[in-house]
Amino acid sequence: MTDQNVMIEISDLTKIYGLLPVLKSLDLTIYQGEFVALLGPNGSGKSTLLRLMSGLSKPSQGTIRIGGWEIPSEAMAVRAQIGMVSHKPLLYENLTAYENLNFFAKLYNLSAEVRETRIAELLRQVGLHKRADSLVRTFSRGMQQRLSIARALIHEPDVLFFDEPYTGLDQDAGDMLYGLLKDAHNTQRTIIMTTHQLQRVPQLATRAIILSRGKIAYQDNVEQLSANELATIYTQATGVASTR
Repeated sequence: MTDQNVMIEISDLTKIYGLLPVLKSLDLTIYQGEFVALLGPNGSGKSTLLRLMSGLSKPSQGTIRIGGWEIPSEAMAVRAQIGMVSHKPLLYENLTAYENLNFFAKLYNLSAEVRETRIAELLRQVGLHKRADSLVRTFSRGMQQRLSIARALIHEPDVLFFDEPYTGLDQDAGDMLYGLLKDAHNTQRTIIMTTHQLQRVPQLATRAIILSRGKIAYQDNVEQLSANELATIYTQATGVASTR
């Protein structure tokens, strides 16, 4: 991997809430075009790490650089090159699907022509083109998740963060997300995804990182692993049986 460009560089990263250390002196390098699955039991620090990398939270100690920009001092420059899908949809319920995407596209200074093209393209990709003029408050949880994915992709970011993106998605929506993730990876975007669904990891990710008690317990290429082999590694690294 050393011939690839470094996209994310994390050094001595620590996050403490009150007296509780959630991440402990974490060192991590992620290269451009990697698809990293971030795994671990609840409370291991996965979502905290994503929040820190996206600039939504400040580290207690250590540095994070994304695309050469440092968080938190250059957080605005970092946010311009990342897209994130989190547990919360981060949508405006009293706006339509189209209006939501148009709003976020304007935040990223996309021109009117580019906005129209991107919005139409993404609404079709996530299967919401027929609901473009419907208010988000009328959407199911799964439909809101679909729109959240479109929102994260609207400005064609170099880095994508997905925090349990399959939550609330039915089989069809899950298949749609799989296709979007594969397409994004094929265009050399760097993707970090947390998930408890280990069976999806070898199909998508190039590397798995397993967190346990705020530290990296395992990391390696997983493209040649089966889901069962990964589940065994997960249990050995965390002491917790996976749900697979």
